Order: sequence, then structure tokens, then C-alpha cells
Amino acid sequence: MIKVLNIISDSNIGGAGRVLLNYMSSADRTQFDVGVALPRGSLLKAPLEELGTTVYEVEGLAERSYHKEDVKKLMALIKKVDPDIVHTHGALSGRIAGRRCGKNVIYTRHSAFPVPAKLKYPPGRWVNKWLNEYYSDHIIAVSPAAAENLTDAGISPKRITTMMNGVTPVQRRSDAECAVLRERWGIRDGRFVLGILARIEPYKGHVHILEAVKMLTDQGRDLQLLIAGTGDFEPELKRQTQQLGLEDRVAFLGFQSDVAGFLSVLDLQLNASYGTETSSLSILEGLSMGLPAVVSTYGGNPWLIDDGEDGLLFENRSSADLARCIARIMDEPDTLQRMQKRAGEIFNQRFTAKIFAQNVEKVYHTVMEGKGHE
Repeated sequence: MIKVLNIISDSNIGGAGRVLLNYMSSADRTQFDVGVALPRGSLLKAPLEELGTTVYEVEGLAERSYHKEDVKKLMALIKKVDPDIVHTHGALSGRIAGRRCGKNVIYTRHSAFPVPAKLKYPPGRWVNKWLNEYYSDHIIAVSPAAAENLTDAGISPKRITTMMNGVTPVQRRSDAECAVLRERWGIRDGRFVLGILARIEPYKGHVHILEAVKMLTDQGRDLQLLIAGTGDFEPELKRQTQQLGLEDRVAFLGFQSDVAGFLSVLDLQLNASYGTETSSLSILEGLSMGLPAVVSTYGGNPWLIDDGEDGLLFENRSSADLARCIARIMDEPDTLQRMQKRAGEIFNQRFTAKIFAQNVEKVYHTVMEGKGHE
């Protein structure tokens, strides 16, 4: 039995937390004893415990990668739990604590973003390489975009294993349940429904979606956009919706805990991100229920959607190209039907939580066999 202690600093359930929950749902409990250290009061505690996970609450730690007091507390916990592997999710304090306790250390890179010049060139590049390679035996990148981020900042590709995220399949809601949701959200009969589930921040590309919807409505197309999520950019996005005259075409739904319900009423899911996108879990959840997507060419999106198979790729930050892709699918019902079928097939072949868990556990075995430093 290999004992693993995950360390995560999230107090809410964000992308990294959802990845961890998906892993725990399919972990091989016959070979791995997996626990999770997280901030006291984290919303992740309850769903992790529902999956039979041992949870260790740590004072402090919340929403910060490094603090010297966190290192001390985590070292004490690691000595008590005595894991074979410390697996961190963005928590540098956990990596430092694990290394100081003489443990095998893995960390997962969940994000991708433009690498600043200070990390692309010496001496910052050298410092970043040393920091990441000294304090980890191996790094998991959840998409090729995340792996490229790491190597662009000087980290050896030999330290990195790239794997796409996987999710537990989402069950489509019944027709009756969908009818209730459509009425609640003011969706008129016969309208083609688009949706985006993401934080409302500028880099998520909501503005480009609004502009595309404006182009399509000006063409006389009957469609509606549902925006699920919250964020600092929401007031500005609502203002731009009014300026474009789209109040009757766009519904702001706020935070949606019922992801399955939201996805079930959509004809097409959208992702227009041009920053920090690696492996969108909502896109994967949509694929699991046969929901195609139109996504930007940024980051990890091209590795999630096979252009022309389970959706379409549009030119990053091009509202016109996004509108063209949506129009094509609206105009070709046979294409939409084929994409719906392929979405489920591709999900089952590549993106299940079980496949993801197996890939993570291969890295655990590799590190335990002493190959992590190669």
C-alpha cells in the first residue's frame, strides 16, 4: 500500500479542488491510501469525506502558495501521517515541507498563463528551474499547454508528465426537469441555447461571446445565451450587454451548483478563454452527456475538442470567427447530431475520471521506483 498525502490551499471548490474530487472518485483504494490536507473550513472537506477520504484541516494555508508558518505546520503533519508521497496542488509550502521531511514530492500544474520575461531569461529562469526541480521529484501538467508553460520557464521536460484531466460522467436531466429550468431562465420555445460556465473575468472572453451573439441576432437568428458564474467583471459585462441591446437574449444566472441542470438545457457550450485555460472541466462534463462545444484556440482547448468531431475551434479572440462557428452548427442539424454522438464517444475514450486516476497512479509508481529525478 502506497500512502499519499495531497496538499491543497483552496478554501473554495475551484478547478484544482474539482480535479482532486474527480481523482478521489476513481482512486484505486486497494493500492493507494490517499489523504488530503487543506485549510480549516475549506468547502472541499465535506465532498472529500463523502468519497471516503481522510481529511486533515490545517490552520492558515488558505489561498496562499507559500508562508513560512505553513511550512512548519505541514512538516508537523507530514511527520505524523508519514506518507510515502506528498502531492501538492499549487502549494509551494507543501513542497518545501515534503522535501524537508525527506518525502517523495509531486506537484500538479493546473494552470497556463503567459510566462513573464523574468522567468524566460537568466537569472530568473535559473532560479525558477532550481526551485521547481529541487522541491519536486515529478510534475504533472494537466494539458500540453501547462507543460509548455513549465518548459518555457526552464523546467526540464524529463520532470514532467502531461495528462488531460478526467471527470466523472454527468447525467443529463430529464425532459421534464429541463422544461422547468427553461421556464425559470426565460428560454423561449425553439430558441437555440448557448451557454458558458466560467468565472466572469476579462480573460474568459465573455465580451467576444456577446459580440458574436450580437452578430448572429443581427442576422435574424433565434438564439439565447446563458452565462453561469460570478466574478469582478460581471457589472461591466452586464453594462456591455445593455449597450449591445441583448438584454432579451442574455441571461445572467449567477453561481450554479447544479452543473448538470445547466448543461442539460444547452444546445452548445462555449469557451472563449484567452488566459489561464488548461483543461476545462465544464467542457469535459458537457462531453460526457453528449454536449458539443465551440472553444478558442488558446491554451489547452485544442486538446479537449477535436475540430469538426465533437465541436469546433475558433480563432482566439475573434468574435467574428466564433459567430461563424456557431452559425455553421445552427445551420447544419446533421452536423450537430453527429457531434453529439462523437462527444460521448471521445469522452469515454480519453477523458473519464478513471483514466485520469490511472494516469496519476502511474506517476506515483514511477516516483516510488526512483525514476522521478531522471
